[in-house]
Amino acid sequence: MLGRLNHVALAVPELTAAVAAYRDTLGAEVTEPQALPEHGVTVVFVNVGNTKIELLEPLGEGSPIAAFLAKNPSGGMHHLCYEVDDILAARDKLKAAGARVLGDGNPKIGAHGKPVLFLHPKDFFGTLIELEQS
Repeated sequence: MLGRLNHVALAVPELTAAVAAYRDTLGAEVTEPQALPEHGVTVVFVNVGNTKIELLEPLGEGSPIAAFLAKNPSGGMHHLCYEVDDILAARDKLKAAGARVLGDGNPKIGAHGKPVLFLHPKDFFGTLIELEQS
């Protein structure tokens, strides 16, 4: 069911500083910031060749990243994103196996313009999992 690792997401308290560290200090190629109000984040992607690093900054008062940063003020790994061929089939198979899909269970459009779902971290050893249709 799982395809390639699409990205590793890092929650950061200050996107500008994180972009500078990756671009200027590490010499990485980064995208322009993209606001995703429906997800409560502003994102930047760092291209690392075989995958990407997603830098997440809270956007708005209801941002789930704000709660994460309240517990982890310096930031940290937020989630792993895996590609799947058919997100609805993957969702149904996971739910039948007892995995919890966050939200209302319906995919939302993610930063790459493709449907995404999130799986409860308690079902995957403390790691929030994002599935993105490839």
